[in-house]
Amino acid sequence: MTDDERRAREPGTLKIGEIGGVDVLVRSSWLLVAVLISVMIAPAIEQVEPGIGNGKYVAGAAFAVLLYLSVLLHEMSHALMAKRYGLPVRSITLHFLGGVTEIEGEPDTPGREFGVSVVGPITSIGVGLAFLLLHPVVPDGLLRLAVDALAGANLVVGVLNLVPGLPLDGGRVLRAGVWRVTGNPHRATIVAGWGGRVAAVLCLLFPLLQEPVTGRPALVTDYVLGLVIALFLWGGATQAIVSAKVRARLPVLRARTLARRALAVPHDLPLAEAVRRAQEAQAGSIVAVGLDGTVSGIVNEAAVLATPEERRPWVAVSTVARTLQPGLRLPADLSGETLIRAMQRTPASEYLLVEPDGTTFGVLVTEDVDRAFAAAT
Repeated sequence: MTDDERRAREPGTLKIGEIGGVDVLVRSSWLLVAVLISVMIAPAIEQVEPGIGNGKYVAGAAFAVLLYLSVLLHEMSHALMAKRYGLPVRSITLHFLGGVTEIEGEPDTPGREFGVSVVGPITSIGVGLAFLLLHPVVPDGLLRLAVDALAGANLVVGVLNLVPGLPLDGGRVLRAGVWRVTGNPHRATIVAGWGGRVAAVLCLLFPLLQEPVTGRPALVTDYVLGLVIALFLWGGATQAIVSAKVRARLPVLRARTLARRALAVPHDLPLAEAVRRAQEAQAGSIVAVGLDGTVSGIVNEAAVLATPEERRPWVAVSTVARTLQPGLRLPADLSGETLIRAMQRTPASEYLLVEPDGTTFGVLVTEDVDRAFAAAT
């Protein structure tokens, strides 16, 4: 694993494997939920297996692993559907409240959004029904307890994930529907985000209504679990709403309109002469050209300003130019989210913009993009 990959992962996240080229990660919070599941299911295990002793906790931990394997199936279905639509999948992460599939970019149509979203709950419901069908054929005891518990857990996960509010899968299904009706994906995200906020409030209130509805008085753990889930839903929904409002303004960012005109000079030209020529031509950037006539680097503005004027006649342009590594050459027609994602993949201070035929259009400076984004928001 590279240093960049380590920095990209959140602290306490461990890679446990890879499926179909997709990293499978586990956060340390999963260990906490595994312990909680082991403790909560231990009395039921002891009831069906009297005399098992401390082995009930081992069996409980095994059940926790099986439960999260079914969560992994849920997330893998999202990943496979996304890859079918050509969307790169970075990772699947298992955590305290289940799992999340990190997909680079988003589906470009409401139909694809619906497909990627709904397949997860369908998978969980399918797994739950499969375990339910096993009930009559497995013997009484620990095995039947595990089958029944896995059936119930997967059915609950599948149904609850269809609740129409972000960040749940049902929220993305709702987003797909509103998107199809309105034609506006950002407005659809805001609607689904408010659905998530409503769901969060209902989770917070449910322990108060639990006894009248279910006949069972609420325990302290019910209030704690309700609060944790409500915070998770509210945070995810709020993040989605804020992101949608920002993304609605991204189309104003167009590489062509933000580009600086570039002056091409030989890579071995003295910096002082290159700056003089750029000022004379009223060019905003300088690019270094190699012996073969192709652009070999972009002159870094900060490096030029840091070079004393008395030294510039003795410094070659190539000394203060950044070599054009992969990702620093971008199509001039990029705009909006596509432009931002391209810049995020290869962070830099300047990018060379090229026409479809490979000729240079200009130089895109990150500071210019930041200023335009701040003005738009």
